[in-house]
Amino acid sequence: MPDNPFDLSRRLFLDRVAQAAALGSMAQLAPWAAASAAEPAGRERVRLGIIGTGDRGRALIQNILKTRNCAVAAICDDYAPHLDKARALLPAATPSFADHRAMLDAGGIDAVVIATPLHVHAAQTFDALSAGLHVWCEKAMARTIADCTAMVERSRAANRVLQIGHQRLFNPTYLNALARARAGEIGTITQVRASWHRNRDWRRAVPPGSDLERKLNWRLYRESSAGLMTELATHQIQVANWFFGALPTRVMGSGSICFWKDGREVYDHVALIYDYPGGRKLVYTSLLNNARYGCEEQIMGHKGSIEPELGRIYAEEPPRVPGLQQLRRDVAKGRRRTIPIGGATWFPELPVTTPGESLGWGEYDESMLQFEAFAEAVKTNTPAPGLLREAYHASVASLLGEQAMDQGQPAAWPAALAFAEPQTAG
Repeated sequence: MPDNPFDLSRRLFLDRVAQAAALGSMAQLAPWAAASAAEPAGRERVRLGIIGTGDRGRALIQNILKTRNCAVAAICDDYAPHLDKARALLPAATPSFADHRAMLDAGGIDAVVIATPLHVHAAQTFDALSAGLHVWCEKAMARTIADCTAMVERSRAANRVLQIGHQRLFNPTYLNALARARAGEIGTITQVRASWHRNRDWRRAVPPGSDLERKLNWRLYRESSAGLMTELATHQIQVANWFFGALPTRVMGSGSICFWKDGREVYDHVALIYDYPGGRKLVYTSLLNNARYGCEEQIMGHKGSIEPELGRIYAEEPPRVPGLQQLRRDVAKGRRRTIPIGGATWFPELPVTTPGESLGWGEYDESMLQFEAFAEAVKTNTPAPGLLREAYHASVASLLGEQAMDQGQPAAWPAALAFAEPQTAG
């Protein structure tokens, strides 16, 4: 038995990432995967300053503490209760600050991790880059497309790494799914269906008598968030871009405050269609009052389907049941339904319930691995290939979706962006 059980699980996890990266053209599709699974460049740990210690920031701290090449060297939050909770996760001597600029001025860090409300991502990224630091920032990138573009341009000008939190890019199940899709196992992919459904109001409790409503519930207000689009949809738009190996040409959609009529400004129910070259489509829905179908993606080709969130791949060979045989089964089970009359044989088009084949290896910690990749990028001042482009395009697409819903008409993909070249999946 190893002295540290986590070391063994981490080693196995990294081995499996390396195996996935070696499959077929995976080294070209996801070059960061093999690089992330490599041994660290030197034994020193990259010192990270955490800006934002709310629920997400503390979850990131716990992932960082598991890595082999990162250390939390300082924390910062302008809301004292969040800062106190983060202090409890770290050694007592860890410096803490109420202002991120004071943390930057104090030194002692190599990079920052930004886990703050969306509308301040860009300004905090600019401050860190100006201080000569590398930046890991939560998705989505920023509140506007202009700020997303400025973040890319500023990181290039500063010659510093900017990495955005899209952990599915490090998930072995998704890497394996992409490799098998690229190998043609599910044929020509024509549609991706994705959803992220929850059944809660997304509202945080505000201390009685305080004026902290918009500060603590920033996801619910337009100046600080695009709601479901920037907080959830960016992940799954990135998956669609990845599997299509392309960018959307336009998006149309409808959004509403359908259920939670509590003063929020962002939609609690969205439905969108993203068009891709060749007539392909991403059909996306997200809502906050029914969790039955949860978070899922369905990658559909003419030979099969992949559900990476569930870790399954399915062949497009559903058994066809003659109508009379189906009728006998219905009678035996006491079911009643209308029987169409139009031919000698009737084939019901019901959902396929075959179990499919597993794509994954169980539980793994892709959130931890993305920080190990970031640390190696910081050490060599070399961004992992393709990561920023993937995140940037997903953020742009999410904001275009908001625009299409607000304006009630399709929004076309912008002609000039920071990454102007045609996208590939790596």
